[in-house]
Amino acid sequence: MLQIFGITYNGSSAGLQTFTLCDRVIRCKAAVAWEPGKPLSVEEVEVSPPKDHEVRIKIAASGVCHSDWTYLYDCEKGVKTPPFPLILGHEAAGVVESVGPGVTAVQPGDKVIPVLLPHCDKCEFCLSSKTNLCTKNW
Repeated sequence: MLQIFGITYNGSSAGLQTFTLCDRVIRCKAAVAWEPGKPLSVEEVEVSPPKDHEVRIKIAASGVCHSDWTYLYDCEKGVKTPPFPLILGHEAAGVVESVGPGVTAVQPGDKVIPVLLPHCDKCEFCLSSKTNLCTKNW
């Protein structure tokens, strides 16, 4: 079982292949960090259909950013991180493949850019174009 920023995946590693069935487990490739300070491992993983308030995205492109680097290499310096293993590469662009119950903001086929932190839609930054700086979730 792998987790990336609150999203749970069954399997291991980055870049997604074509999805065909929205209600089935799919297989794709992902960059997996199995433990702090070790090289990433590109592996095939299984991704379950989205649950309540979850979205499954077909990723077209992804990058590993400084936040990912911090999780991988600075966690030994006292930086709080999610439990390993992790799938890195949250800075991505893709298309919504399927949505779980309760999702109303996007629908299959929408082009999206996942972000590290959710936004609250209420603070000063979320009400501006700077939702990546949400004061509630940062």
